[in-house]
Amino acid sequence: MNKNYTVADYLLDRLAQIGIRHFFGVPGDYNLQFLDHVIDHPQITWVGCANELNAAYAADGYARCKPAAALLTTFGVGELSAVNGIAGSYAEYLPVIHVVGAPALRAQRAGELLHHSLGDGDFGHFARMAKEVTVAQASLTADNAEGEIDRLLTTALFERRPVYLLLPSDVAEAPLVSKPAPLMLRQANLSPASLQAFIAAARELLLPARRVSLLADFLAERFGAEKVLEQWMNEVDMPHSTLLLGKSVLDETHTCFTGTYVGAASEPQVKQLIENADVIINVGVRFTDTITAGFSQHLPAEKCIDLQPFEARVGQQVFSQIPMRDAVIALHQLTLSLANQWQRSEIKRSALPDPNGSGLDQHGFWQQIQGFLRPGDILLAEQGSACFGAASLSLPQGCRFIVQSLWGSIGYTLPAAFGAQTAEPERRVVLLIGDGSAQLTVQELGSMLRDGLKPVIFLLNNDGYTIERAIHGPNQRYNDIAHWNWTQLPQALGAERQVKALRVSEPEQLRQALSEVADSPQLAFVEVVLPKMDIPELLQTISSALQSRNAAA
Repeated sequence: MNKNYTVADYLLDRLAQIGIRHFFGVPGDYNLQFLDHVIDHPQITWVGCANELNAAYAADGYARCKPAAALLTTFGVGELSAVNGIAGSYAEYLPVIHVVGAPALRAQRAGELLHHSLGDGDFGHFARMAKEVTVAQASLTADNAEGEIDRLLTTALFERRPVYLLLPSDVAEAPLVSKPAPLMLRQANLSPASLQAFIAAARELLLPARRVSLLADFLAERFGAEKVLEQWMNEVDMPHSTLLLGKSVLDETHTCFTGTYVGAASEPQVKQLIENADVIINVGVRFTDTITAGFSQHLPAEKCIDLQPFEARVGQQVFSQIPMRDAVIALHQLTLSLANQWQRSEIKRSALPDPNGSGLDQHGFWQQIQGFLRPGDILLAEQGSACFGAASLSLPQGCRFIVQSLWGSIGYTLPAAFGAQTAEPERRVVLLIGDGSAQLTVQELGSMLRDGLKPVIFLLNNDGYTIERAIHGPNQRYNDIAHWNWTQLPQALGAERQVKALRVSEPEQLRQALSEVADSPQLAFVEVVLPKMDIPELLQTISSALQSRNAAA
């Protein structure tokens, strides 16, 4: 037995095997001994965050760029601070391995009244809470550690959702016999009979069709269908689009890409080309309220082929045990011959609206940002005017778009940008975030500066919670926020010389600022002052739909 090899080392080696190179979190006394192993690990780097919620958001952003992410908190107070971020990862299918440093097993078994507990001797409260927002859970012992660690990691990767791993301090130090063998990953079951029945049903629906469209969403990326989907679109011409949550899943420079689909709030051409087709193929689509303008999509099930992670539908018929990637490949081959009979559609992408007047407004801002973007950028847009304005952008090739439109926790994108930039240090990360959202999580700017990261951050200062003003109470003081001196904030958070901080309120100032920060060797922070109630048209439509749905019947 190698007494120097422990449960902590086994866990870290397994995390490294699945492609994790960074461990986000906050130290606490129950995880400090485990943290010594993290610091000593040759492949994994510790990334301390300002608080546990930010750490969970950062892990989520990292998991959108890497196979998975790891998060470390302490028992009780730490893990509960992180649960909002974990819930977002659960809702939007991100595999985050949440490791919780817990009191020693001997103390738990004795029912001691320890700090960070509820003082009742029951140490299972928080693990039971975690069951609601994780797909698998385990409380480690020296005897079960190897099997449970493997079970949780393979489940997280297979189901693309967070898992919860409770690691008592004495278990982390427990010795193991040997280092781990290669991890056997779970594979989705494919039923050849079900696949053939699906192909036959799809052929029957597609055979008489003359107009076929395709709509893709975020689950296509989460479940590994992005590359085969791209190959299909390159070989078979059909109008295609994405929803906002899946924006960048498809190449937006493709001649058949129509634009972002938002139900009734879509541009007329996008709505017509997608909805008026004889058959609509949906790949990894989840219709949520904020990305469909209040469920305004008009896509009758009887003319849809719907591909989900592990099943496919043709009209009302359901075909189980078909992984999404296999279904995409099957439809690709099926449509190669059928596409010859389809009508060709001329697709013209609409230009962004011209600015209103001479001052800097939403129209002028988005026009200039369109020209600022480059192939390969990672673009994050905060829930609110930022993401609904960004919906109108045409993304350059290879640009990754990150938005949290389903969970929609404000403040998410700033720590998520930290996670994404940590995962992809060679790519340019561009963050668009409102002033209200930034006030929740801006502390992580200090972590970016500490680690020498160089994202470009645009702080959209429109004096408060503008998305809430648009939904209800435009002049109510609950939608007001404290006025901060934003350009001085980076200095307070860590480094006078590492930041280019600018404030713009006129179109020419913005133009000059974009030129200065495009290739900045420093972190760039640009405060963009916009009119208080000037909002993107899409946000106006969606906020009206939300207001209607929230109103009394």
